[in-house]
Amino acid sequence: MLEDRAPAVSSATRWPTAYPQGYAVVDVETTGLARHDRIISAAVYRLDARGEVEDHWYTLVNPERDPGPVWIHGLTSEVLEGAPLFADIAEEFAARLDGRVLVAHNAVFDWQMIAREYARAERQAPVRQRLCTIALSKELGLPLPNHKLESLAAHFGVVQQRAHHALDDARVLAEAFRPSLRAAAAGGVRLPLLECRSLTEWSDAPVPRQSSPGYGGYRAGSWRPSRKKPVCPYPNPGRYEDGKPLKQGMRVAFSGDTSTERELLEDRATECGLHVASSISRLTSLLVTNDPDSGTSKVVKARQFGTPVVDEAAFGQLLRDVEPADE
Repeated sequence: MLEDRAPAVSSATRWPTAYPQGYAVVDVETTGLARHDRIISAAVYRLDARGEVEDHWYTLVNPERDPGPVWIHGLTSEVLEGAPLFADIAEEFAARLDGRVLVAHNAVFDWQMIAREYARAERQAPVRQRLCTIALSKELGLPLPNHKLESLAAHFGVVQQRAHHALDDARVLAEAFRPSLRAAAAGGVRLPLLECRSLTEWSDAPVPRQSSPGYGGYRAGSWRPSRKKPVCPYPNPGRYEDGKPLKQGMRVAFSGDTSTERELLEDRATECGLHVASSISRLTSLLVTNDPDSGTSKVVKARQFGTPVVDEAAFGQLLRDVEPADE
């Protein structure tokens, strides 16, 4: 584990009183992207209310299984063998998150990996809100060619030293987040904060330790019991209109891969009063897809019916303010 401290630097920027009082910039490296994958390293940069670094921390984590794509993160089974288990670092990790907004690039992924690890340890991470720097860059209208961390870093002149190393990725993000935060404060931009919900239902099927070379061959855990989608109690108010909020009762369909687990994304939509549809029809209010140019049947039908399409990030923003249904 590694820790360092840096002096805070004051800013003359007039600061919005509604902004959070502190942030935890987080990056985790994992054995993969699926729900049964594990964290193998984690880094946290704690920032004050204005984005100045207070300290940083880094640890390896023994996943008790194949480390996954070593060619990406560089962490082999031999390197991780003597590392602490997640349960051993859970308390210290929590102390660095406590009372702060979790900040990450594609924050929903980092949050879900963290939430699952705490669920396995039969604990809950003390995180109530997260902020995705992809969403913030969109709010600021930054002229980025894409939403990769390297593009955000290049925009602010931050030099990456070791990509896909949790500590360096967290450092880069912290350095890019500071000017983003100040730009938001100067422009009176509302930060795109989203709620973090800890997992309270899970069952972890045993995943064997590495017994053969390579990556794969591991059985996924079953995190949630299968259940029928609840009936939406609200009438369908019609199609979503660009620039306007979603309204309870709207029929929403999903197509393609999502960074948020599909079940959790559907649950969130249902909790907001939306009707989650399994197919596209003329009554569908909105299609959510990260690949609108794909040839999936849902995308093709959405084009035929003129169904509005938004990506996952935009949908996440829309879920923050869903209008109640007409009485």
